[in-house]
Amino acid sequence: MVPERISDAEHAVMEVLWQRSPLTAADVADALTDDRDWTLQTVKTLLSRLTNKGAVSYDQDGRRYLYSPILAREDYVGDESRRLVDRLFGGRAAPLIAHLAERQEFSAEDIAQIERLIGELKA
Repeated sequence: MVPERISDAEHAVMEVLWQRSPLTAADVADALTDDRDWTLQTVKTLLSRLTNKGAVSYDQDGRRYLYSPILAREDYVGDESRRLVDRLFGGRAAPLIAHLAERQEFSAEDIAQIERLIGELKA
């Protein structure tokens, strides 16, 4: 099940939860302190939205809530990748690759990895 679209702010919270969970809202806020200037209330709002979207669940532990991701990172990345390719490249991956190549967005390591993947696809 793919949840409703996740905003960039919600994605930042999800990244924290994917790295380590379960966490309290305060733990999530602390993990985001270097990257974002969010209050604890902002993080609680984002966690509530993610819970309503079915991306996060929580367990009550005394007076605190422990949040964990329901949505796997791999599923999220797959869905977002598909949306990007569908929206910008008519559902085809080749134009995306061509677009990036034309702008020289690939390192030598990227090219080697793409070549390996193509070899695996051909086999």
